[in-house]
Amino acid sequence: MRNMGVPLLAVVLGVAGCSGAKAPDAAQAEQQVDRTGVGKVDAALLTTGGDGSDWAMTGFNYQEQRFSPLTQVNAGNVSKLGLAWFADMPDARGQEATPIVIDGKLFVTGPWSKVYAFDAATGKKLWDYDPKVDPQKGVQACCDVVNRGVAAWKGQLFLGTLDGRLIALDAKTGTPNWSVQTTDNARPYTITGAPRVVKDMVVIGNGGAEFGVRGYVTAYDAKTGAQKWRFYTVPNPSGAKDGAASDAAMAKVAPTWSKNGQWKQSGGGGTVWDSIVYDAELDQLYLGVGNGSPWNHGLRSEGQGDNLFLSSIVALKPETGEYVWHYQETPGETWDFTATQPINLATLTIGGQKRQVLMQAPKNGFFYVVDRTDGKLINAGQFIPGVNWASGYDLTTGRPIEHPEARYYRTGKPFLAVPSAIAAHNWQPMSFSPQTGLAYIPAQSVAAAYLNPSSPLDQAKPIGFNVGQDLGNAMYPRDAAAVKAATAGATGSLVAWDPVANKPRWKVDYPTPWNGGTMATAGNLVFQGTALGEFRAYAADTGRQLFSFPAGTGIMAGAATYLVNGKQYVAVLAGRGGALPLSIGYAIGKARDVPNRPRLLVFALDGAAKLPPAPGASPAAPVPLPTDIAAPQQVAQGKLLFGRYCQVCHGASAAGGGVLPNLQNSPVLADADTWKSILIDGALKDRGMVSFARVMTPEQAQSIRHYVIDEARWARANLKDGAAKK
Repeated sequence: MRNMGVPLLAVVLGVAGCSGAKAPDAAQAEQQVDRTGVGKVDAALLTTGGDGSDWAMTGFNYQEQRFSPLTQVNAGNVSKLGLAWFADMPDARGQEATPIVIDGKLFVTGPWSKVYAFDAATGKKLWDYDPKVDPQKGVQACCDVVNRGVAAWKGQLFLGTLDGRLIALDAKTGTPNWSVQTTDNARPYTITGAPRVVKDMVVIGNGGAEFGVRGYVTAYDAKTGAQKWRFYTVPNPSGAKDGAASDAAMAKVAPTWSKNGQWKQSGGGGTVWDSIVYDAELDQLYLGVGNGSPWNHGLRSEGQGDNLFLSSIVALKPETGEYVWHYQETPGETWDFTATQPINLATLTIGGQKRQVLMQAPKNGFFYVVDRTDGKLINAGQFIPGVNWASGYDLTTGRPIEHPEARYYRTGKPFLAVPSAIAAHNWQPMSFSPQTGLAYIPAQSVAAAYLNPSSPLDQAKPIGFNVGQDLGNAMYPRDAAAVKAATAGATGSLVAWDPVANKPRWKVDYPTPWNGGTMATAGNLVFQGTALGEFRAYAADTGRQLFSFPAGTGIMAGAATYLVNGKQYVAVLAGRGGALPLSIGYAIGKARDVPNRPRLLVFALDGAAKLPPAPGASPAAPVPLPTDIAAPQQVAQGKLLFGRYCQVCHGASAAGGGVLPNLQNSPVLADADTWKSILIDGALKDRGMVSFARVMTPEQAQSIRHYVIDEARWARANLKDGAAKK
């Protein structure tokens, strides 16, 4: 740890001690602490959320319902909502953070872990902070170089960076107070999630299971950055103890893993890359644990065991990190079905009894209601249609009733899964209204094929996804009708779910997936942005649309609302990016043509600000493709290489999603030397496009170029906007 500053109070006390003067007692010291602005954020405020004037943490308060008690903007007048101010953001990559607002100051993060502070009423920028993440770290970020926000506590903001640092910033100036490296930066760990602060400790997880890491969560002293405890989510592959809070739990879960298998080399996964929730009522900390590494259970653990704590919710004692209980949603997970999605806490009346529950709608398509006193499953219902890996859950055992064909590594046959790794619900925030008793899920339906590895290319490599799949042959077939069907089947919805009745109450359908997170208010409202560029408000009880604003760009993030001088504002980050636009390829459909203009949008009743006119939206003219025809064997090799190393950023079948360059229309296709300079020599490494010389030869790089040319030639002849030509 590198200590980059000392709080003023500590300096005062230190000087007093050296001079022999009497140091103030604890009560006097407490009185000297600045209780304005972020200085007032403590356990009391985060437990209740206050009166709604502030939005002091990413989920509003410790219950993380993303529900505001404010009613000034309500179902009766939301149609009068207008833009109060906006701020253009500098990086046109995924905008995933929820703003936090305290005493009229708004703090938000953007791509590359940058932080911005604004006057929440006027939009005046107060400061910004750039942690200077090396762009080459971007190749280890599975799902874009995103960040989901900061945490606030007693005058400081806490930021997790893409390269694994946890940084404490002075909230007034943006100056770092301390910084600690939470990960081994030689390994492909990243941080994209927002930290949480509990009992003067900052708790942070990490990501990287697609590449090969072992997951854990760490708590640090909020004042100094000193490590307090660490909890690993999967056993140590070496069999040794870690000297960590998780040692006792790991001894018990180790038998759920095979004695051999690729987890011994990869680390097993189980990263906690988003949801960490503190239960102030029960004094428990909940971790949403991610997928296995590799995904393929047959390779990871020889098809044996439940592989705890993958795809589980784990409860810990917050002071020590000791294990309390767990519930595993997807035993032996093999589809990237994480349990890292947002968790809401509530007390519900179920069967005539009040139950303290947590609710989660994770990737696998089932909505879970779990008793948070003991981790027992209460309900599990399908919140999207067509889920085909399991038919339901046995509520006695808490286990899914699986369809055998879903275990593709056992059948040896491809499995077209609904949902896929893109998820029935991904990171986009879910909200819950205690007024309506409904949870509001940004749901989606996206299918994908899972195939066992078919060549040495699918083995673990130092760059690229290491998921135990044949990624190249899982891309789109050269079949216009199949592409059309995939595009038509990739849809989204806003689902209002009744967790007591275990069924939807209403639903709004969207033509594309990857719509924004939700926020509910006591004004009987639910706010959500869309992938096609609108910011909307719905009546929370009925789903009737009441408001729409043309944002001019797609919206993924969840909104926040707050008061300044008695006036209610609603703020949301707008901008495209994240896993789906980067990787889905043709099936992104109409969303591909939505501009990517990153902005912070802030609304109020009768707001009169105007966005600048959008530049003329005209599709890029097709670049001429080289006329030379490569040998079929070279194109086939290029396809497998592209699927293995390139599609997660440049789209399946090289069909770009409108965020990163569309390689099918790249002028570089015509220049073999420039292509080599990028893929092999690293000419664009300072922009995040690293050299792939460690995993491919210059000749193989040219095979990728020829495949992209061939794919572009086929698409131009057979497709239009991701659909079959008539």
